[in-house]
Amino acid sequence: MPATTENQGSFLGRISIRRNQVMSMDGTHDQEMEDLELFQKHVGDRFSELFSTTTEDSSGDALLSISWLRRLLDELLCIEAEFKAVLLMGRDPSQIAKPPLDKLLPELLDRFVKSLDVCNAVVLGLDAVKNLQRLAEIVVDALEVTPLGDGQVRRAKKALSALIAAMLHEDNAYAKGTERNRSFGRRSGNSGSNSKDRVRALSWTMARNWSASKQIHAMMSNLAAPRGAESSGLAQPVYIMSTVLVFVMWAFVAAVPCQERNGLGTHFPLPRQLNWAQPLIGLQEKIAEEWKKKEKKGNVGLLEEMHRMEKLGQSLIEFADSFQFPPETERLDEMKRNVEDLAEICKKMDQGLEPMQQQIREVFHRIVRSRAEFLVVLDQAGKLSAPAV
Repeated sequence: MPATTENQGSFLGRISIRRNQVMSMDGTHDQEMEDLELFQKHVGDRFSELFSTTTEDSSGDALLSISWLRRLLDELLCIEAEFKAVLLMGRDPSQIAKPPLDKLLPELLDRFVKSLDVCNAVVLGLDAVKNLQRLAEIVVDALEVTPLGDGQVRRAKKALSALIAAMLHEDNAYAKGTERNRSFGRRSGNSGSNSKDRVRALSWTMARNWSASKQIHAMMSNLAAPRGAESSGLAQPVYIMSTVLVFVMWAFVAAVPCQERNGLGTHFPLPRQLNWAQPLIGLQEKIAEEWKKKEKKGNVGLLEEMHRMEKLGQSLIEFADSFQFPPETERLDEMKRNVEDLAEICKKMDQGLEPMQQQIREVFHRIVRSRAEFLVVLDQAGKLSAPAV
């Protein structure tokens, strides 16, 4: 989004200029307050736009669709860059080592580490979605044939049965019998009896006892809004960054097939009096509502394209079960419309899943770099505060 990029460039430039200016202490405080308020406004504006442009159907960016999730990742990357500018750019390291940041920053860095596992799990889950896409493409390929015969319908029914069964599997089915390998860059071996396609799809795997819901709940731990004087200081942007990070990871675990997600529908409380949090609360409530609707069905995720694929698959398997040659014209026309819709979903997946995986990898590496930068600054602050020998 050009406007978003322009606003971010303007904000980062403003921070850079101000931190390089020599000002009185009073002036520095006033400018600092303006920067913090502007950061909060930017966060609120980003999520307000995301909330207001979220559509109820596939005609636009439907909630938890591929295009919507990619926008969410863009917002996370922009907010992270602005947060780092507010907290680190041109600042004396000793300032971020004082209370309450001496406690809040280590907690944020711990959330950074936990989010890396979530990124790994989501990329693995998207590989599982690609497998569903391949089955759907077989269905489209079989049912687009004219004239349609028994052989094509049997082929489509076989793929549809595999597709529906895969979408009803428990989350653990995607990681059963595997071991963890955190590297994004290397392929790992697989000792299980998975299919050839699944083995080829996995570039790394998660531990058997790893739980996405437990990881998210661990990230929520100690996440509390600053109070009193702390609410107008540097504790506020740290809280905002933690909140945005947790929300994004929570949304992705809800949308994408991930290992062990029981209890994920419990969302973390956000203070309603904070203006920047209002659109975030609205999005959170919508996602939680969708999760409650579909949790009992054992659905592998709330990804909009998977939800539509499941509905179309159920309709097409009914057509295949009752197929007789020659087919009735009315039923054949309905089947063709469903196949066209399924083909459109496959096209969206083909165009969006790989770029989204690349974005998640970018988030992963950005978090690693940011954590390293904060550790360096904290180390510098520790050396400055150490008594001279």
